[in-house]
Amino acid sequence: MVFSLVSLCATEVVSDHSSSPCWLKWIPRELYRPLLEAAFSSNRPLAVGELVQRWPERTLRVGRRKRGATSPNRLCIQALLLAVVRGLSDQSVLQLLDLCGQQGDEGSLGDPMGGWSLTVALCTMVVQARAGAKRIQRKEGERERKRFSALQRESDVKRERADVVENISMVSSEIKSEEVLTKGVRRRMEMEKKGVGPSGAETGTRIDCDDDKDADVLVHVRADLFVNARSWERVRAALSTQGPLKLQCRYLRIEEISVSSIKTLLDILPHQFLLGMDVRYSSLGVAGLAELLLPLSTFPALESLSLHYCNLDLRRDLHGQEEALKDLSQGLKQLHRLKCLSLTALRLPGQLRVLLSLPQPLEILELPYLSLSPADLAYLSCSHHASTLQQLDLSENRLDETTLPSVRRLLSQASSSLQHLSLSGCSLTDHLLGLLLPSLGCCIALKSFAFALNPLSMSGLMELVKTAVRMHSLRQLLYPNPLEDYQPGLPDLPSSAQLLDWPLDETTEFNTTSTQLNRVLLDNGRSDLLLTCDLLNYHNNLKDE
Repeated sequence: MVFSLVSLCATEVVSDHSSSPCWLKWIPRELYRPLLEAAFSSNRPLAVGELVQRWPERTLRVGRRKRGATSPNRLCIQALLLAVVRGLSDQSVLQLLDLCGQQGDEGSLGDPMGGWSLTVALCTMVVQARAGAKRIQRKEGERERKRFSALQRESDVKRERADVVENISMVSSEIKSEEVLTKGVRRRMEMEKKGVGPSGAETGTRIDCDDDKDADVLVHVRADLFVNARSWERVRAALSTQGPLKLQCRYLRIEEISVSSIKTLLDILPHQFLLGMDVRYSSLGVAGLAELLLPLSTFPALESLSLHYCNLDLRRDLHGQEEALKDLSQGLKQLHRLKCLSLTALRLPGQLRVLLSLPQPLEILELPYLSLSPADLAYLSCSHHASTLQQLDLSENRLDETTLPSVRRLLSQASSSLQHLSLSGCSLTDHLLGLLLPSLGCCIALKSFAFALNPLSMSGLMELVKTAVRMHSLRQLLYPNPLEDYQPGLPDLPSSAQLLDWPLDETTEFNTTSTQLNRVLLDNGRSDLLLTCDLLNYHNNLKDE
């Protein structure tokens, strides 16, 4: 990574906190951003806090990291949040704090703040800011009451002085003539009849004070929220709080929460900002999912919906299941802007037509572990989604000669748009791969292809790589370890689970397979094509693109 002169100077400036009183007064507003980035990268929470508390712009975005950069340190994020709260009483110009995409991996290098921790910290900040605003209101109300009491005392003093003056006038009038005395008494009686005080001014001054009025929102806080059973109450309290900070959500991730709790969360969530929802490990059922789709249809910007291990588990022996499927289909038809649908292990074989009852064609479709039937794949290959797909994941769905024609037709339909394809763990042998390669080679836009955990021999793997090097758009290939690289005892047609757990002969794998594959790359001049058999590194590279 190449650092600019400004970045290097900013890193040097924030490295010495004792000098901050000198430079904070004089820095121009265009240098706040590089200084803040340097404070984050150098793990300087004190500098982060001082810069954020004096932030000169209406918007502060933290979180969109460059490739290879690490997540900000946990202490730096905490200092940022604390500075935002302190800035509320300092008349800061900040109006929007955007932390979308900020979550790091819990416990990784540098101690970044993970999604769950960041969500809890944000919600705590919102609630505490509301409590602080109430305390300030109480103090202002007390000052107002004291000022009112002072005005009342001043009014009483004036009234007493007026009474003394009136008494003196009455005593002195006794020595006057009867005619003058009569006129004075008559005038005084007329004034009392009109309700005007002796001093000539109306009494009873009153100052209205509305202590119950909610404070206006000063800063909108936008973030990706991670909600589970432990944080649900805190998130609900923060979203329901009316105060100087208002929490907004871009992507919502939910784990192990009931349907009723998810509905409550959707009811109080700001509707105009939600782009995607990811539900995991929640036993929804077909009826429960259909129940959630109605409130989801009210979010106008919703583009992504993910359901992972949510156990829809259709049981036709239960009464009302067919009706629930109809409700599910009708609910999906209301999601007019959905572009990404990710479904994992939903236990609904043969119901892909229902799950894809969407009015607009999808760009991203992920269907791993879905037990797709031949009818499902046949429908998908002829659906209105096929020609617009940019990313397709069919991993861990068993493919054979009966389903392969549908897959080939699907690849043909998506040949000009498909950029990312995963067929890992699909039980594709050398023979089936040979039938698939012509259709795969026609995908002219394909950038990455995952084919791990398929039972290929070394000759089958070489055919795959030879096809890959002829695909000029392809940049990454996740290939399976050939059967020859495993230790003895592996079944003739092993499953993906067996291939994942069976030990490799490390010597053979590094000295033979890698050498032959790299020779194919060199012979074809494809130094831009990454070949890997590492599942973790492959997926991390995809995230960084």
